[in-house]
Amino acid sequence: MSQLVNRLHHTAYTTRDLEATRAFYEDVLGFPLVATYCEKDELFGKERTYCHCFFAMKDGSALAFFQFANEDDQAEFSPPIPESPFHHIALHVDPDAQAELERRIAAAGIVEPQTYILEHGYCRSVYVKDPNGMIIEFTCDAPEALAIESEVRAKARAELARWLAGDHSNNNTFRSAEAA
Repeated sequence: MSQLVNRLHHTAYTTRDLEATRAFYEDVLGFPLVATYCEKDELFGKERTYCHCFFAMKDGSALAFFQFANEDDQAEFSPPIPESPFHHIALHVDPDAQAELERRIAAAGIVEPQTYILEHGYCRSVYVKDPNGMIIEFTCDAPEALAIESEVRAKARAELARWLAGDHSNNNTFRSAEAA
């Protein structure tokens, strides 16, 4: 089956404080601010005034954030951010970039529970909450990632069917016993 999508263009979120968001993504994490659109549009039955900023990644994709001028618009379009660690965005990095991001996060004074590390076996992940409470994961693949990908891809549908049928046994053989 051929894939139709080339890459992520951007993901979009709302923020109540664009400057705090800019400082976090640009100054702490090093995502350059590459576009700021200040707009007024007829949207969803009402004129809305907002600012839309894009923070770039190496591949040209971006994380984008909206802030509305009107507090009612901000409230309408800003759902609460789930407290669950299972709601996050994961970004791929190499080992040097991951180490640099860890250094920058620590230098900014961001500590647990705002940041933590998980060894998944197939990758190592550094998690940090942004000023909006959103979790960003910086994941670095294990050295054997290509072999792992080939192995898990070949049985992905069978493993899903097994899980859905009620067999919930662990199949992550890549995670070490001490990381589990």
